[in-house]
Amino acid sequence: MRNRESYGVRFSRIAEQTLFGRLPVEQRGFLRRQAMDYRFSQQELRQISEIGVDLNMWGESSIIDVWPAAPAAGLPPKERRASVVAALRRHSDGLRIAPKRYDAHIQSLGSKGYRIKCSDRDREHLGLGSCPVASVRTRCCNLLTLDAVENCGFGCSYCGIQSFYHDDEIHFHRGFADKLSALELDPDRIYHIGTGQSSDSLMWGNRFGVLDALTDFARRHPNVILELKTKSKNIAHLLKNPVPRNLICTWSLNPPCIIENEERGTAGLDERLRAARRLADRGVIVGFHFHPMIHYSDWRADYADLFSRVEKAFDPSEVALVSIGTLTFTKSVIRRIRSSGLKTRVLQMPLSESDGKLSYPDEIKLQLFSHAYRSLAAWHDRVFFYLCMENNRLWLPVLGFEYPSNQALEEAMKTSYLNKIRRHPFPT
Repeated sequence: MRNRESYGVRFSRIAEQTLFGRLPVEQRGFLRRQAMDYRFSQQELRQISEIGVDLNMWGESSIIDVWPAAPAAGLPPKERRASVVAALRRHSDGLRIAPKRYDAHIQSLGSKGYRIKCSDRDREHLGLGSCPVASVRTRCCNLLTLDAVENCGFGCSYCGIQSFYHDDEIHFHRGFADKLSALELDPDRIYHIGTGQSSDSLMWGNRFGVLDALTDFARRHPNVILELKTKSKNIAHLLKNPVPRNLICTWSLNPPCIIENEERGTAGLDERLRAARRLADRGVIVGFHFHPMIHYSDWRADYADLFSRVEKAFDPSEVALVSIGTLTFTKSVIRRIRSSGLKTRVLQMPLSESDGKLSYPDEIKLQLFSHAYRSLAAWHDRVFFYLCMENNRLWLPVLGFEYPSNQALEEAMKTSYLNKIRRHPFPT
């Protein structure tokens, strides 16, 4: 009895170091009773709690329903515990390996909401940074980033932005236009700058004069290729005001079931394509990021339809780029997703070590990326294609070419974009 009481005190302490508290009350009670029987260690309880949270997040049967039968009598306590954890791990891994489904069941689960608070605040300096997911282990285009806004108001389940900011606080930089005007650039250098790395580039419109400042910046610096990346339909300000020719607008695209389930709060696919088409009709150069591509039961047919729609709606002369990539997580982002309370299947996937992060194994990446590239074959010689933040070993089997260095990719990209800008008519 004393040993049971002693473990009960210890259990409360070790549970605080796991995701146990993220489980519903009924599941916590069940797991506590099992722990009192098996005397799980902190590491074992951590694994079991993570599996329980994952099952709930994926809309699968709960940890109670899949709990394994009691191990054979007479096993030592350590082997009993190991048998239970291994059985739960096999069940979880089986769900990860099998292609997930997006159907009415998961769509109806909804998501955890929060109220967005927007404010402007002082920031002493405004400078150009490096892409936040840049890595020496992957082929990178050396994109420079400009944080016009900090944090994103959309609810994409896989996004890592919320790992850097508080979920409900959106910050605009006070005096952004003045600081941007004071930014010193080398007039003899070509810059490729993106504003969609710390927030969506268009969802805020011209709030706090952000778009006015950016368009003026692009107009004053013809040696800058300014890319606004978005999942929004909010193009009203760009339609009403002159857009400099060196400003390009790019959309991240996914099939409707991914947008509905994993990109909550964003514009639908029809809305994104319609917004891109309206800007292209004005002469604004557009681009498309098929990133992250997600592997699920109907992925091949759904993405084929998406690629066909894009190819039919846009002439390659209007399109600067197509980037291809997939889900890549740091451990901190995985912890945030598990702690978020979201109903999402984004982590229901085989997680393999990938250049210091976790992603799909290469065989799945090759299927996804090759399908995308082959589907857009009519654009190959007229649009710049690249793999975003993927290892160089994937380039040749997917695209049929590769770059020897990040600098070589950067220079090829800039040259292609500039040629498209110079040949394209001025926006009207």
